[in-house]
Formats: sequence, structure tokens, C-alpha cells
Amino acid sequence: MIVGVPKEIKNNEYRVGLTPPSVRELTARGHQVLVQKNAGAEIGLSDEQYVAAGAILADTAKEVFARANMIVKVKEPQPGECAMLGEGQILYTYLHLAPDPEQTAALVASGAVCIAYETITGAGGGLPLLAPMSEVAGRMSIQAGAAHLEKSKGGMGLLLGGVPGVAAGHIVIIGAGVVGTNAMQMAIGTGARVTVLDKNIERLRHLDLVYGNRISAQFSNTHAIEEAVLAADLVIGGVLVPGAAAPKLVTREMISRMKPGAVVVDVAIDQGGCFATSHPTTHADPTFVVDGVIHYCVANMPGAVARTSTFALNNATIGHAVALASKGWKQALRDDPHLKNGLNVCQGKVTYAAVAQALGYEYTNPDSLLG
Repeated sequence: MIVGVPKEIKNNEYRVGLTPPSVRELTARGHQVLVQKNAGAEIGLSDEQYVAAGAILADTAKEVFARANMIVKVKEPQPGECAMLGEGQILYTYLHLAPDPEQTAALVASGAVCIAYETITGAGGGLPLLAPMSEVAGRMSIQAGAAHLEKSKGGMGLLLGGVPGVAAGHIVIIGAGVVGTNAMQMAIGTGARVTVLDKNIERLRHLDLVYGNRISAQFSNTHAIEEAVLAADLVIGGVLVPGAAAPKLVTREMISRMKPGAVVVDVAIDQGGCFATSHPTTHADPTFVVDGVIHYCVANMPGAVARTSTFALNNATIGHAVALASKGWKQALRDDPHLKNGLNVCQGKVTYAAVAQALGYEYTNPDSLLG
């Protein structure tokens, strides 16, 4: 199979779909890998390293899309990239379709086989291809929040850890999954007061057992969220419903009653966000203000630490990439029900139930397309 790796074109996105070691995993099995020139240059992965791993260099993304049987990316394809996808071509990347009707329509029209990292499941549960980026984003959320609490960034001028004689700040984390847990670990390190909300009692018990009185673990309901948000200096939104739009847990009315200069970081923005006032932003222009509250809603947060993120992502994605290239998509999906859960759009049909429901498409069971 010919596997193509175009250079990412989303704003301030420097990650790359395959690293040179991942290229070698494919070329060692007899596959060709076509990499756009300078695809990894911004994170220290030179064209020479790719060639040494067995890749063939392409001058343009158009050439990569035209020649490759499978495209491996990081972020969802932009409109120009969707237009280059062909009938039956495999697209293997993050998609986040539920809040994105335009991209979904373009992928349906392309006839491509679109496999989303974020809905591939793991044998032990969870979402193993989403986890590494959720770990990065969770940890970064505290950094971003702390920076924007500074007066020069528009915040209230608060140091999260306080100093002797001055109270520490209050961080509220909504969701105790991968994002929330990683945010919590960083939050504890700041010396701030930390409240974590989740609907999973067993998860809260585990966090209480491990972290004790360093956090306040609370059951998540409308009253608890409202009470915590109004008392918070920094709120992290880390709620995920796999493949579906994130629930709007913090209302506009709650935002209007928060402390002036408080900060919210919506890590769920890729799936539409869990604050009613959120909309996606970029690294170039990361924040906006609603009712005096700073909103940080960058849709590709891990792109800011692109080298770390690229290697962490490749550790999770390369196994399925090899299976797809070696077996073809139909056999690979028949052999692995977890990989099959990643099929979101296929040959003009929506094959992931949550996406179909969110956007009003007829759902097609993927088994019906596998023969």
C-alpha cells in the first residue's frame, strides 16, 4: 500500500501524522510511504530522517493525496484537503465530526473511508488513541489557565498557589477522565485549592483514596457545578461523550455570575465544548471574553507542544496504521472490533451512531459495508 503523509495546514499545527520511526515500521513491511517535504521540519524531523527511514518525498499535498491509498494525518482535514480525497481512499486521523456538519458533508461527498482516532476503543476499555492527546491537553490546561489569570493577559491578576499570608486560588475541574485527571495532577502541583466533579462515583472514590484531602471530589449535578463554578478562579472543562457533541454543562447564566477576570479552559472544544459560551479559537488568537470571563478554547491545544504530542500520538496510532496498510481496511476492521469503532464515514455513509444522531444522517451499520 502507498501511505501518504501531508503537512498539516491548520493554524499553528506543527504535529505530523507519522514520525520517521513509524515510517520505518511501514516500509519494513513492504509499504511505500510518501511524505510531503518539510512535513515535520518545525519539530526537528528533517526530510533526511524520513528518507533514511525509507520514505519518498513529495513536493505538494496534492501529490500525496493523488498517489496514496491511505492518508495519515493528525487534525481533521481542512476543506481543501477534503476536496482532494478520492472514492475508497482511507483517511486515518482525528475527525471530531459531531459538532462539524461542514466537514462531515465533505467527507460523505468524497466517498472516502474515514477512520477517526478518537472513537477507536481499547481492549481494556477507554479510547487509547485519544488518551495521549488528552493527557497533554489536560496538563496544558492548567498552564494556559494560570497564564491567563495574569493581569497582562486580561485575568484578575491571581497567582494560583498564593503566597504565605495570601489565600491560594481555586481550580474547578469538570470531568475526571483522562483530561481531568491530568489537569488535576498539575493543579495540585500549583498549590491551589482543587475541586473535581464527575458523575462516576467509583472514579470519585478512587481519586479520594489516592489524593485524599488534597482535592475535593464531588458528584456532578447542576447544583454542584453551579456552586463550584461561581466560587472558582479557573474552571477546566474536560467532559467527553465518545464521538458525540459535548454536553453544555456550564450555562451562559452561570458564566455571567462568575468572578470578573476568572478563566475557563474548554478542553472539550473539539467536540463542541462544554461551556455554553464557548467557540473554537486558535493558538494565534486563543482567548475571548464573555461577561468579564476569559475563555481559552483552542481546538488543538497539544499542537503547542507539537514534538512531544507527535511522538506520543504515534505510539498509539502506528499499530492500527500497520494493520490497515497490511490487510486493507475491510479485513483490518473485520479482524479488530476496536478499530471498527473508529469508522465514522465510509463510501458516502455515516457509520458512527453518535455522529448520525447529532447531525441528522441516517446511520449505517459498518458491518453492512465489510462484506
